[in-house]
Amino acid sequence: MRDTFKISISPEEIEALPLGTFPGKIQVIDNCGFKFMKAVNYLKQQKILGFDTETRPCFEHRQPHNGVALLQLSGADRAYLFRIQKTGLKKGLREVLADPDIIKVGAASHDDVRSLQRVSHFEEKGFVDLQKIVWEWGIKDKSVKKMAAIILGKRISKTQQLSNWEAASLSAPQQMYAATDAWICREMYLELMDSPKNPLQFDEQGNIKER
Repeated sequence: MRDTFKISISPEEIEALPLGTFPGKIQVIDNCGFKFMKAVNYLKQQKILGFDTETRPCFEHRQPHNGVALLQLSGADRAYLFRIQKTGLKKGLREVLADPDIIKVGAASHDDVRSLQRVSHFEEKGFVDLQKIVWEWGIKDKSVKKMAAIILGKRISKTQQLSNWEAASLSAPQQMYAATDAWICREMYLELMDSPKNPLQFDEQGNIKER
């Protein structure tokens, strides 16, 4: 638990921090067989999950936009990477995403949810967007990389962010990136919940007051 967090952090400060990576088991789910059912069963037993999605980047105007390629849901020790274009958004997953008793923590999660709802409709419940709450702990920066550095003192790699998430198989670096991005949101949420709030303060011109 920390009494206060930095308001902001520089790239140089981030580079000096230790690398943070998901420490548990990563499993890619590309069909709706036994592994899919086992994954959903694990997820339904969790109280707090890290949440994220990945979409293949488009570098050319003519390149088709195929929507969400990957859905990542992570507990403390297991991260499941669902290849949505192969599995779809089946009932078990929709139930997890619609369960108000399972907290799903992400960053800019509203956009991710909307993209998933275009695959298959569900009523989202239990979602927490870190970008919308960190100001309550006095944090201005809102990128996952900067929030992780401020809240957890960890540097996360973003080198795989623009890789091909529709590749025939996901590389080990892609899997680690995807799992870490979801897991780190869960870890940040837990740290915030264990720390006292110290909201950002603003002056009459709307500028943030320095502590």
